[in-house]
Amino acid sequence: MQYDLSRAVQEIREGSTSASALMQMSIAAAQSPLCANVFSQTFFDSARWAAAETPKTAPLAGLAITVKDLFDMEGSRSCASSLLLQDSPMAPADAIAVKRLRAAGAAIIGRTHMVEFAFSGVGVNPHFGTPAALDARHPANPQLAPTRPARIPGGSSSGAAVSVASGAAWAALGSDTGGSIRIPAALNGLIGFKSTARLVPTTGSVPLSPTLDTACALTRSVRDAILLHEILADRKVAHDERSLQQWRLAVPRQIFFEQIEAAVETGFERSLEQLQAAGAHIEWIDLPELLELNQINAIGGFSPAESHAWHRRYLQDPEKAALYDPRVRSRIERGAGTSAADYLDLLAARKTWIEKMQAALAPYDALLSPTTPITAPTIDSVAPADGINPKADAQRDAEFFRVNGLLLRNTSVVNMLDGCALSLPCHAPGELPMGLMVWQAALHDDEVLNISARIEAVLNRE
Repeated sequence: MQYDLSRAVQEIREGSTSASALMQMSIAAAQSPLCANVFSQTFFDSARWAAAETPKTAPLAGLAITVKDLFDMEGSRSCASSLLLQDSPMAPADAIAVKRLRAAGAAIIGRTHMVEFAFSGVGVNPHFGTPAALDARHPANPQLAPTRPARIPGGSSSGAAVSVASGAAWAALGSDTGGSIRIPAALNGLIGFKSTARLVPTTGSVPLSPTLDTACALTRSVRDAILLHEILADRKVAHDERSLQQWRLAVPRQIFFEQIEAAVETGFERSLEQLQAAGAHIEWIDLPELLELNQINAIGGFSPAESHAWHRRYLQDPEKAALYDPRVRSRIERGAGTSAADYLDLLAARKTWIEKMQAALAPYDALLSPTTPITAPTIDSVAPADGINPKADAQRDAEFFRVNGLLLRNTSVVNMLDGCALSLPCHAPGELPMGLMVWQAALHDDEVLNISARIEAVLNRE
């Protein structure tokens, strides 16, 4: 088992280490080159104080946690890694999710950078730089070699993922609207659990799509994911001791494997073979309902329409509109063309689709799919325009939107379903990180977490 938060808490309680000693290690990692472009703001002094003063019995025991830059923290600005909100008022109170973390003994070490306004799965930010993807499980991975090009971290919780993968934090609070927790988890060799959205309040955060936004966390293990979910949702996960053989698992054929990279397909199939060798019963199924999504989302889906409703007050001012990342602004502005009738039709179509999907998924405890169909491309291949070479800028823009579409395609299915999903690493040593996604419809969180723990135990075997 990798060294995770749960083990660190246990060692603190046993007296073999202290929260203060572990905090110094986290701060050292946060100040290292591995965390370049990760933090929008750091709170090292208050984190040291929290580590020293938090009781050992607290669930998080004074360990370092990071917060994505869209959640309110009392006395600091929630800028969503944008230029637009740099002069916004200080938050008068913590977001509910942040408040629950503090109450559980989190020592918040800093705010993490993200895709501007959370509107991309790639992870690049033209304003504050892009953190490079890391792989915490296999540090000998070729992508960490200095001679290899830096790769995208995934988004939109880009800094959050790298803060955990680098050792700067034991867990990170982030958000998932179309895959923003699970994509960076997959590309950094981490666990990313997107709970059923309604279970964790998003009050006190900069919205992307209130219909789809989910407050959730990145961790180093499934047991950590359970712990963080229990804190954020203020509920207990019902532990199920059934063996892997007793769960009903299925793999849908449609959509998830289109344009899949050979390495990801190999890694996913290898994982299925390992699970079947351990006794898992896995059925390949047809799920034609998935093919309806393109038509349902023909107007662009919820994010453009709902984000435009929030951003239009700024976009009407040319000076403020010029502060946006053009790639982000172009997608927000798509929502301007969504009529009230279109939006109501989208709500109705989604409701009907969810009902059909729930009926189709009812025979199974969980579905298995690749989290993303590709591994992380290089940052240079999707870098923002620099204005030096218009042809190169256009090529990178085209590649950015191609990559963004592929990264979001598999994960966004679960958000439209109003479901829950967990991504866990399924790459072998020496391979670029990739994820296996365990998912189901709304309020099947406990099943997904319990099944994921069984799967993790199999895939982590040496």
